[in-house]
Amino acid sequence: MIGKSSLAATLSWFVGHDVLDGESPAFAPFSAVLVIQVTVYQSLLQSLRYVGAVCSGVAVQAVLALLTGPDLVTFVLVALITMAIGRWRRLAEQGSQVVTGAFFAFATYAAAGESTERLAQLGEIVLLVAIGCTIGVAVNVVLLPPMRYRGVEHGVRALAHALCHLLDDVRPALHEHDLSEERTRHWRSRVAQLQGLVDQARSALRTAVEARHLNPLRMLPSYRHPEFSGYRQVLDALERVTHQVASLTRTLEQWPGSEVGQECDAFLHDYAELLAALGTIAEQLSRLDEQQLPHQSRELCRAADAAQEKRRRLVDRAESTDLALGDPSRPYGILLAEGVRLMDEAQHTCNVLRHTVDRAGKHGRTPADTTAA
Repeated sequence: MIGKSSLAATLSWFVGHDVLDGESPAFAPFSAVLVIQVTVYQSLLQSLRYVGAVCSGVAVQAVLALLTGPDLVTFVLVALITMAIGRWRRLAEQGSQVVTGAFFAFATYAAAGESTERLAQLGEIVLLVAIGCTIGVAVNVVLLPPMRYRGVEHGVRALAHALCHLLDDVRPALHEHDLSEERTRHWRSRVAQLQGLVDQARSALRTAVEARHLNPLRMLPSYRHPEFSGYRQVLDALERVTHQVASLTRTLEQWPGSEVGQECDAFLHDYAELLAALGTIAEQLSRLDEQQLPHQSRELCRAADAAQEKRRRLVDRAESTDLALGDPSRPYGILLAEGVRLMDEAQHTCNVLRHTVDRAGKHGRTPADTTAA
């Protein structure tokens, strides 16, 4: 990004200053740097918004200045109108450039002499902005922006890794029946941080999807055609897991001190074993690698089968006790429900990855071609 921005700014300055000999050549490199984005699609989108914003601001200033002259009253009207236009949602983050363009245009207009010269300089501002945006987009295209597949993978890994560590911390506490306030509060704070990892992973997914649009790498023979639906489904499942883990830790934080005894300890022990099995699945997802997906999908399926066995054992043994599983005021039924939901999401994730591998084999492609699909 630094290299692209520097190159685009240098080329824009050369065109604006040395080739066109413009009065305000800095508009070109400023515009070029502004529209350099991580993807070609975003560069083109931001350049269109930016050019539209600047043209709107310059047009408002030109019309009002021609009607009333470049005085203080005109400046107030320009400020009010361009600030209102800048709030148009379609301009998004470039809305502020309506005001910026109008103010620079006003200063240029006021400093110029004749009306013809003033209009020429306003036209030059628009031309330099258009040149800078064009060069910025061209540099982003020519220097082959990456497809950014790996960003999605890293986002899923980071989220799965955090879930794995959290489950690993909860498990020994259940074995020891140590549900102290300090410990459970720490779990809740860590669960709250998981949403940030979900947002980062979703942002990486959006960037990866956008990186395909208008990208010249798609014309290469080796280009892959991922749809990212597989990663999206895995990410959706992991996000639901974070909500269920939040409910689980909230239940543990509110654990009644009166819930003790041999049956209670046995229930928590069996629940810890289920969390350990689910933690194994999360740990394998934290090492997700599209090149190793066939082997990893088989390991995940085996881990899911083992976790299903732990779930069945937990439910069967809990139902054979005198614990009040149907009493909503007691924690056992709630924990059982969350455990079943966690297992369902883990199984769904494994099924998604296995389906990806099967579809790759059916179409005669490598898993790397369809992991994201």
